[in-house]
Amino acid sequence: MTSLETRDLTIRFGGHVAVNAVSCAFEPGTLTAIVGPNGAGKTTYFNLISGQLKASSGQVLLHGRDLSALSAPARTHAGLGRAFQLTSLFPNLSVLENIRLALQSRQRLGLDLWHVWSHHTALTERAEQVLESVALTARRDQPAAALPHGDQRKLEVGMLMALDPSVYLFDEPTAGMSVDEVPVILDLIRRLKEQSGKTILLVEHKMDVVRELADRIIVLHNGALVADGEPDAVIASPVVQQAYLGLAPVGEDA
Repeated sequence: MTSLETRDLTIRFGGHVAVNAVSCAFEPGTLTAIVGPNGAGKTTYFNLISGQLKASSGQVLLHGRDLSALSAPARTHAGLGRAFQLTSLFPNLSVLENIRLALQSRQRLGLDLWHVWSHHTALTERAEQVLESVALTARRDQPAAALPHGDQRKLEVGMLMALDPSVYLFDEPTAGMSVDEVPVILDLIRRLKEQSGKTILLVEHKMDVVRELADRIIVLHNGALVADGEPDAVIASPVVQQAYLGLAPVGEDA
C-alpha cells in the first residue's frame, strides 16, 4: 500500500529545472533516505511535497488524495509532518508551550480560548509525555530560544510527534549538531520508524546515518531521479560513486 506518492513532480525557475519529473511511491513502515550532491534538488523536492513551493507540474498524493492544490498548513493537517534543515520553533515560548501549540493545531482548537482551557489538562498531560520521549522534561519551562542547538532539534521532532502525521519529512536533522547530540536525534527517528504505519523520508548527507536507518535510498542528481533501491546496492552503484561520493565506480582505479 502506498502512503505518499509523487507523479512527474516538476518545478522550473526560469530556464532551470530544479526538480525534473520525479515519480516515486513510499510505503508505510519504511524509511527512505534521499541523497545526492549539493544542488541536486533534495530540499526542493521536500518543499514541493510539503507545499512550501508550488509545482510547475505533477502531483503529490497522500493515501491516494491529491494534495497538489493545498497550502502547506492544509497538507500538515492532512498528515504530512515536516522538520526543516533550520529549526522552526516559537522562540519566545517555553518548551512545553511549543509542544502544546502543536497539539492544539492537530486538534484544530485554534484561538477558541474556552475550548482550549476545557482541554487544558489533557493537552498538558500529552505535552509532558512528548517532552519525556524527546528527553526535554527538565527544560520544559525554558524559552525555546534559550535551548542549545541540539535541544532545539529535539524540540522540533517533539512538535512533529505531537502533530502525529502519517508521513514524516526530515531535512538533514543532524545538521549543525555535535557528535554527542547526533545519537539522540537518530534514536528518536529510529523509534518513529518502529511505530507501525509511519512513513519517513530523510534527506541526509552523512552516509553512516543513511546506512544505519534507511530501508531504501533514492538518489537525485540535477533534479532527476537517477537511482532507487536497497542501501547497499544504491551506494555501490556507479552513478552514486561518481555523482554523489566523488569516487571511481567499484572495480575501477580511483
